[in-house]
Amino acid sequence: MRIRATVAAVSGALALSALAVPSAQATSQGDLGLAKPSAAERFGVSANRSAFSTAAALPTVSKVTVNSGKNVVVGATAAKTFTVSVTASHASGIEDAYIDLWHGTDVETNIDGYLPPNEEYATCTASSATTSTCKLTITAYPGSDLYSNSLAGNWNVAVGVLSNDQQIYYTDFYAKHKVQRLAKLTVNASPEPVAKGATVTVSGKLTRADWPNARYVGLNGQSVKLQYRTKTGSYTTLKTITSGTGGALKTTVKATADGYYRYAFAGLTSTSAVNATGDFVDVK
Repeated sequence: MRIRATVAAVSGALALSALAVPSAQATSQGDLGLAKPSAAERFGVSANRSAFSTAAALPTVSKVTVNSGKNVVVGATAAKTFTVSVTASHASGIEDAYIDLWHGTDVETNIDGYLPPNEEYATCTASSATTSTCKLTITAYPGSDLYSNSLAGNWNVAVGVLSNDQQIYYTDFYAKHKVQRLAKLTVNASPEPVAKGATVTVSGKLTRADWPNARYVGLNGQSVKLQYRTKTGSYTTLKTITSGTGGALKTTVKATADGYYRYAFAGLTSTSAVNATGDFVDVK
């Protein structure tokens, strides 16, 4: 069976086209030259696309998992590889499956981001004569696949399944999944040690990945919680403050007992949640 030779060729072209076009202009499929291969091309089967949702006895999909159900979080420079899987059934059994992530509203006219699978064939493991779970991996490269920060947020998940008797299930809109910019958060509580009842100043900084420029930049205007725990307790929130210019954080509290202070950021659709590593203060 011919399955993803077309995908390999297209994905290479996508990477080159994405790099060749300034991010400020890369807003549509026409701008980038992006094109997702059809299900027939992916599986090497001659079929009418409209028949994929109407033909009888198509494979049925019971579960699709992207990155173990967690958001795909990508830093400023390091590539992120994650696993995707689909569990499907058909009377003849399952031969292969396909998953990609794409960003846009319409695969024909408006696609500005595309993350294809790395493998030509999925690894399918049968749990019965009719049902298999098929796995692939996808790699997202900041600065090329993720050439613009505007790509952070919800991506479409496309899913295809090929049965042993060559029936195709396929949809470009199976689900949504978040691809996010990695956030970082620091904290420093001082003075150390401090007298009981004295003021503790807690400072820090909230930053997030800037994909096209391969760096981390300050994230201002965000609600960030200041949290505290004793040596053996759990973190509780003392107050919520707003990050300032360049993501700067600073506030004060009264010292009551030995413990750890940290900042906690809940995240955005475009940006990952993050908790700073607690900074211990010895209270005398």
